Amino acid sequence: MTKSDLVDELSQRTGQTKSTAESMLDSFVEIVAQTLKENNEVKLVGFGTFSVTTRKARTGRNPQTGQEIQIPEKKAVHFKAGKVLKDAVN
Repeated sequence: MTKSDLVDELSQRTGQTKSTAESMLDSFVEIVAQTLKENNEVKLVGFGTFSVTTRKARTGRNPQTGQEIQIPEKKAVHFKAGKVLKDAVN
């Protein structure tokens, strides 16, 4: 499902215009991103939890040359599905 497909579905289910549905979806994404940027979690009971994890620095290898390189520590977004979502998929 693409973003435009999701906007169409939101519009149909809520009775809102597509532009309103897209605005709501964009706002949701911005809120989640800002919350994660502040190192907080976003918990949606039944759906899942978005959180930030830190990947430790490590040594990697350049596949073209075989030379070892240092990969710096970085933050990554993690999503853990909730029970309702897991049960809906299975």
